[in-house]
Amino acid sequence: MQAIIEERKRLSQTRVTKAVFPQTTNHHDTLFGGTALQWMDEVSFIAATRFSRQRIVTVSSDKIDFNHPVPAGTVVELVAKVVEVGRTSLKVRVDVFVESLYADGQEKAITGYFSFVAVGEDMKPCPVLPQSFIDGISEARP
Repeated sequence: MQAIIEERKRLSQTRVTKAVFPQTTNHHDTLFGGTALQWMDEVSFIAATRFSRQRIVTVSSDKIDFNHPVPAGTVVELVAKVVEVGRTSLKVRVDVFVESLYADGQEKAITGYFSFVAVGEDMKPCPVLPQSFIDGISEARP
């Protein structure tokens, strides 16, 4: 089972790159925190869905650390990785890196954690790893 989980984690890692334009910044000319949270929820949702390949809903955002301002005119890369897997839920870490448009290098600006639950058609929690993933692995074994 652990091998299945590790492979699903690897397959679900998600990267999204965004430009920080003036309409996404505040009066300090830095990225609005709410915009950053929206982007982080979106990329973590994609990673969670890739992991499970079924309906997923956000249930919470946990500790969010804003460590470095994200100025207008920069690029951010959001990297989402599944870090914990339960029976019906999972947790995704999102790191946001900021980089200049005109120089190489990135600096970690924001880190946060988002929790998700897999739900069935009835919108009730269901196993985050579908039985088909488990059956597919056991059928492949000699």
